[in-house]
Amino acid sequence: MTHKPAGPPDGGWGWVVAAAAFAVNGLSYGLLRSLGLALPDLAEHFDRSAQDTAWVSALALAVQQAASPVGSALSTRWGARPVVMVGGVLTSLGFVFSAFARSLLHLYLGLGVLAGSGWALVFAPALGTLSRYFSRRRVLAVGLALTGNGASSLLLAPALQLLLDNFGWRGALLLLGAITLHLTPCGALLRPLALPGDPLGPPRSPLAALGLGLFTRRAFLVFALGTALVGGGYFVPYVHLAPHALDRGLGGYGAVLVVAVAAVGDAGARLLCGWLADQGWVPLPRLLAMFGALTGLGLLAVGLVPVVGNEESWGGPLLAAAGAYGLSAGSYAPLVFGVLPGLVGVGGVVQATGLVMMLMSLGGLLGPPLSGFLRDETGDFTASFLVCSSFILSGSFIYMGLPSALPSCRPASRPGTLPPERGELLPNPQVALLPPGGPHSTLDSTC
Repeated sequence: MTHKPAGPPDGGWGWVVAAAAFAVNGLSYGLLRSLGLALPDLAEHFDRSAQDTAWVSALALAVQQAASPVGSALSTRWGARPVVMVGGVLTSLGFVFSAFARSLLHLYLGLGVLAGSGWALVFAPALGTLSRYFSRRRVLAVGLALTGNGASSLLLAPALQLLLDNFGWRGALLLLGAITLHLTPCGALLRPLALPGDPLGPPRSPLAALGLGLFTRRAFLVFALGTALVGGGYFVPYVHLAPHALDRGLGGYGAVLVVAVAAVGDAGARLLCGWLADQGWVPLPRLLAMFGALTGLGLLAVGLVPVVGNEESWGGPLLAAAGAYGLSAGSYAPLVFGVLPGLVGVGGVVQATGLVMMLMSLGGLLGPPLSGFLRDETGDFTASFLVCSSFILSGSFIYMGLPSALPSCRPASRPGTLPPERGELLPNPQVALLPPGGPHSTLDSTC
């Protein structure tokens, strides 16, 4: 029998899992963010609109997230290690197949369906496994893993532009297929960890494996609705930030610089916010609502920057707006997954991660095509970024319905306490709000 530790080891092999999750994040979301650089070449080659080519990235993103509960369910049944390894092979095959595409339909099937399905099998199991290895430093570990997104964008954006210039989009996709195959050894590093409170056996039904019963919890339901709305705008810059920079008058490498600045801000903020969240000074739901709102405002600023004079210009306003967006979006990302153990418990965190990815896919599927449609109708991406920022702001407002999201006048809990491990992120009975004039009303009334 496997010995179960008293709780998450909060280190040890967990740092190896964090490194594997770092690479998985970089070869999934980081690569998706940089893939927007190839969309203008695809539109020109197939003589199609920006809206049509945007569906390539949108489908990949939507399939990845919509099928994430399947990856979580398979991971619950057979473990994260084999599931992630198979996902790496599927992703690589999707890029190789797309390199020989003769129409946009082939790209929809290759990058959208095949590569997207492979990504669905890698991200949720990797991040869910990482959450099980940490307790006190969980948000920091998740933030470290999620910096793979920014680091990959920083490296892959100029590399992809160089590949496009020298080998064309077909050669670039073929080489990306070789790069994404590295997801397979990352999966091999995900050593299983048994913890107290884990189910004694695998789920008895597919619905139980998917974790749909989590929606019966009010706090998770509020979180799910807010996250779905945020997803409507959060991923638009992944697809259209580089084309937006080109529309603003920057050259190809100027657009790469804009993506790189956003990536650096994103990566740094994930680590800083992870450290801040683990201090326990501010409740995680409150940080989630705050940084979600700042992300919406940052996206609004990106859409309102003026046109650059010429291609040799550095595009200072756009660089500043992209940096502000990267800082806010990077701070938001680790909080989304860091708050999950408090909502559902460590035992359900893998399933909850898959469900969160599925919810964000609703916005990920509609956001980029809507952005491309508005670009075709208005001639630039200004309206696109304004509309998508409204989605993020709306989702952040809904997060205020989470427990502890709004400040209260009762004394704050001691910093540094362990996050809830059993899905107990709810007001404690002894500090529940009381009617005016009742016992302790001076301490428990809302500020």
